Amino acid sequence: MSRFVTTQWLADHLDDPDIQVIDASWHMPNSGRNAHAEYVAGHVPGAIFFDLDKNADIASGLPHMLPDAETFSAMAGALGIASDKTLVVYDEAGLFSAPRAWWTFTVMGARDVKILEGGGPRWRAENRPLDTGNSVAPPATFDAKCDDDAVASFHEVLAASQSGQQILDARGAARFAGDTPEPRAGLKSGHIPHSRNLPFDTLIADGTLKPRDELEAAIRAAGIDPQKPVITSCGSGVTAAVLALALDTIGAEKVALYDGSWTEWGGRDDAPVQTGPAR
Repeated sequence: MSRFVTTQWLADHLDDPDIQVIDASWHMPNSGRNAHAEYVAGHVPGAIFFDLDKNADIASGLPHMLPDAETFSAMAGALGIASDKTLVVYDEAGLFSAPRAWWTFTVMGARDVKILEGGGPRWRAENRPLDTGNSVAPPATFDAKCDDDAVASFHEVLAASQSGQQILDARGAARFAGDTPEPRAGLKSGHIPHSRNLPFDTLIADGTLKPRDELEAAIRAAGIDPQKPVITSCGSGVTAAVLALALDTIGAEKVALYDGSWTEWGGRDDAPVQTGPAR
């Protein structure tokens, strides 16, 4: 089953009361872009802005970590996001942070979550309508129930690394190998021992995932058997969701996302680090 909808489909369903559109744009801290300011300047009509950094476990000290189910219910409900509607998420990079929102709402028990193919850039390129300012929805009920099996903790990832369980890192090859500094200050360079590397952007074309056969070929070429359990990781848990989405697309059933990702791992003194290519 496809996790995507087209811009034409969304345009045809904008007035459907069972559809909620969510702008989940997020940019790297060093990008110079402000996702909320861009949203205010223009967004898909009726889209609610979902801030990955604010709708999170802020007390964790790590960026955009999942909150507990009760907290998430309150956060989503206050934004007017209902768990029993079809949620259509998008971002203004094409396909970057929207998969993290897809993963978040899915893990928290939303009935149906879709991603807009091409995101905001395609919507704009087709000269479709935009709203400005903040779209506000009345408070709603989001009955969150977290799927704990889909979320991996530091200790679970450490055990997986030591036992040889599959771990797939979405960062670029130079960051994975430790050949370039991390964009977040104070983090070690390298990767989780025995993990594999598949840069998330190699799976994307024109704001959507590549065809299923190409996804599977790339995942297998990275040394991953999608029929076995796999943990996805990245810099801070955003693009790891692109890998989770790709694995879901090809039918993998036992996929967990390391929420702390390298921001946690690379900042801990007790976390072992490898450099160089995957081995």
